[in-house]
Amino acid sequence: MSDIQAITTLLEEYEQALNQSDTEAVMKLYAADGIFMPQHFPSSVGVDAVRQAYRAVFGTIQLTVKFKIEEVHAVSSEWAFARTNSAGTVLVNATGGSSAEANQELFVLQKVEGQWKIARYCFSTTNPPRA
Repeated sequence: MSDIQAITTLLEEYEQALNQSDTEAVMKLYAADGIFMPQHFPSSVGVDAVRQAYRAVFGTIQLTVKFKIEEVHAVSSEWAFARTNSAGTVLVNATGGSSAEANQELFVLQKVEGQWKIARYCFSTTNPPRA
């Protein structure tokens, strides 16, 4: 499998893990020193902090999103980046209310022991500002 195919598969697995609110499935995709940088929150650095952040996210909301992979570039044998856009819905667990969800994402990927992993991940909304 080529690096581009392997990274595409990783991103598809990440999408599935998000939609299943599955913290441990997400964690299998991150490098041990990975960093999660969500909009409006401080960065979560390292496996314990990243796990805690995803548990908090999945405890608060449930996502139903589809990723569109815009580009994937391997810049060396051990580093790559990918840019995606996602769209779908978010369900707020506390209220049961849902709304449109749309983001742009940037992934920095690292090959660790022959497997591509998420080394850095950040996103920002592409929804229009609230009135």
